Amino acid sequence: MAKTKPITASREELLDIEKGFWTGDSAYYAANADTECLVAFPQMAQRLTNDELAKTASKPNRWRDLDVKLKGMVEPGSDIVMLTYEAHATRESGEPYAALVSTGYVHRADGWKMMFHAQTPIDAGAEAQG
Repeated sequence: MAKTKPITASREELLDIEKGFWTGDSAYYAANADTECLVAFPQMAQRLTNDELAKTASKPNRWRDLDVKLKGMVEPGSDIVMLTYEAHATRESGEPYAALVSTGYVHRADGWKMMFHAQTPIDAGAEAQG
């Protein structure tokens, strides 16, 4: 059986960075995403450059009432961390949104940078019944 090692990355620091991606603007994305990021959404799955990813956050205040519940975190290397969490938020339009989210970070000289991000929407009706 493989030995496990303690996670050395700060959960609070990574969750704070993560929350900023929900509420931040393009400058926030540019500062906190790696040079390339692999993204997977139901409507889009591809590799984006830092600049391309930053342009997706052109509207600040896209989300409000964000609630994040961490489901898991692994650190397969001293410079790579993966988070999985459940997110509930309200869109700018007032529509509720819920998703299971996974984000990968790589540690660079200037801090943690997002290099992978995926969201799987949760059906609010099914969630209420389940």
